[in-house]
Amino acid sequence: MSSDEEHNYAVNIAWKEGRIGTMSSPGLDETIEVATPPEFPGGIKGIWSPEHLFTASVSSCFMTSFTAVAEYSKFEFEDLRINSSGKMSRDENGKFVMSEITLNPILTISDESKEKKAFRLLEKAEEICLITRSIKSKVLFEPVVTVKIPA
Repeated sequence: MSSDEEHNYAVNIAWKEGRIGTMSSPGLDETIEVATPPEFPGGIKGIWSPEHLFTASVSSCFMTSFTAVAEYSKFEFEDLRINSSGKMSRDENGKFVMSEITLNPILTISDESKEKKAFRLLEKAEEICLITRSIKSKVLFEPVVTVKIPA
């Protein structure tokens, strides 16, 4: 059930073999293989892991938040790339947790006079990202704005 106050997102996982499964969602065309990351016993290289997906959820939420803020602000930009990394470490109880996500958005604009506004909008997007607001992990935010000189 979805309403203005609540939205639901269904994800289905089907075990395939060993430590590999497939992830799908009703209404989406793609199926993604998921597996234990290679850092753990039985882990598989070259397949998306829950840890990758956790990091990707923060990064992709930032992207969608920024594009919404930019659209609302009528802010034009040339390109947006987001490099991100997730750190897994042990908490105070010795259990592994996703302790830190680093977001490094690189925004390219064509008008140097809009650089301050670009940083403000990047920061606003980071503030409103609902995935970031929903997790306990520390999020390090390291934005970069570059100006593309017209040829």
